[in-house]
Amino acid sequence: MPRVYNSLRLGTGTCLRTACAVLWVITGGAAMAGPEDILFENFTGDASTRWAYVQDGVMGGVSQGQARLEDGTLTLVGTVSTANNGGFIQVRQRNFPAWPATARGLRLSVQGNGENYYVFLRTPELARVFYSYRAEFSTGPDWAEVDLPFARFAASNDRIPQSFTPDQVSSIGIVAYGRDHEADIRIRSISLY
Repeated sequence: MPRVYNSLRLGTGTCLRTACAVLWVITGGAAMAGPEDILFENFTGDASTRWAYVQDGVMGGVSQGQARLEDGTLTLVGTVSTANNGGFIQVRQRNFPAWPATARGLRLSVQGNGENYYVFLRTPELARVFYSYRAEFSTGPDWAEVDLPFARFAASNDRIPQSFTPDQVSSIGIVAYGRDHEADIRIRSISLY
């Protein structure tokens, strides 16, 4: 049976660093997790307090979008524009309890419009808000599981450490990024494997 890992409080709009609690629950067959997976998020319960929508307007960009939570699914939709030094919309969660150092990667259950999206991970050591570790993945019209090994995450800048360990991660973002396009992605679970 998978372990279920629930975390942090985070509302829509601006994110605030807050304390959070870990709830480990033994459950059978939850949200597509494998027998050894740790279910980090299945977008139920108070998920709307854990995730926040952010767009490039915080830096002067003009991308527009929104995030919705419905029936255990997080949806991110909008228009990503690189105009005015912009180029992203995202949903993110911060300040959750440490992931196990032995985890090898993330497993996402996703559906989308055929565009590629990113997972951005941050650690407390990253001084600038635009520094992160990034991995790209593709989507399609059918629900699919996407495995992202931590070794596949690349540092966004050569001035930061080029690798990290899972127990260092303090923020995760699902991001439509880097090019002009229409974003439409749904996520129903995120697990560590």
